[in-house]
Amino acid sequence: MKIGVMGAGLGGMAFEKALDYCQKIGLDAIELPVGAYPGKPFFEPADVLKSASEQNRIKDAIKRRGLVVSALAVHGNPVHPDPKIARDHAKAHDIAVKLAPKLGTDIVVNFSGCPGGKKGDKTPNWVTCPWPTDFTDIVNYQWNDVLIPYWSKQNKLAADQGVKLAFEAHPGFCVYNTETLLALRKACGRQIGANFDPSHFFWQGIDPVESLRAIGDAKCIWHVHAKDTAIDPHNSKINGNLDTKSYGLVSERSWVFRTVGYGHGDEFWKPFVSMLRTKGYDGVLSIEHEDSLMSIQEGFEKAVTYLKSVVVRETTGQAWWF
Repeated sequence: MKIGVMGAGLGGMAFEKALDYCQKIGLDAIELPVGAYPGKPFFEPADVLKSASEQNRIKDAIKRRGLVVSALAVHGNPVHPDPKIARDHAKAHDIAVKLAPKLGTDIVVNFSGCPGGKKGDKTPNWVTCPWPTDFTDIVNYQWNDVLIPYWSKQNKLAADQGVKLAFEAHPGFCVYNTETLLALRKACGRQIGANFDPSHFFWQGIDPVESLRAIGDAKCIWHVHAKDTAIDPHNSKINGNLDTKSYGLVSERSWVFRTVGYGHGDEFWKPFVSMLRTKGYDGVLSIEHEDSLMSIQEGFEKAVTYLKSVVVRETTGQAWWF
């Protein structure tokens, strides 16, 4: 396995300085942000798609530091009910799918997105319960009329380009857990799989290791994010884990994102890495820093140090003991 970074967190640096930093702290890979919510801090993807010389410049700069591109990140909402947002995010996604092979990766990371509750809505509508029956009608509309037609078309584009679509299951979007991820894959095609981020599962009450087992059995673990979550036992017991307060209000929230190792320790991360290997994943763990209690540099470097102690790098040996 390799350790990498979701590059949006380094977006304040110039591209080559960010690569130097990755090399300095001993990373193996970088996940490049190319639009939608992660932004495009390092280069303009549309321009790079048109220029073989720019593609070679980016690949050479990465290779000189001993790094690889783990994925292109274009997390967005291409089915947003606001046509402009949907159009912008869909365009960014299409560019990413076409650009990925030219930059040496076959993985594009995205969200499923979330439509409105019906035609004419202005904002997304994430449903969390089936009753009143308006909510069931909304879910049926979102999936049958919007999500499945859109992502079936995108699955074909990805297949044509030799690219895998790695969906990050995230509350607020229609794909938010194991079941919804596998349902989209079944409905739309086999290019669809997981960018597995355990941080979003902890506060939903999902065991990430068991979710990983199910997704691994479906043979669609495409990419992995390394991010942790801490549950506040006091606030959680009073208010539950659905929480719309700012991430900056750490003492008031029921949960917050944490640097790897600060929400859960070896009791989680070692079984998690072991399940990845059991299910055949030997790719990158891409660190995503969103810890309100640490600076980007400190939190990120602590995550690197911790992951170096738990990832498994060498090829599995033969069982010599029997």
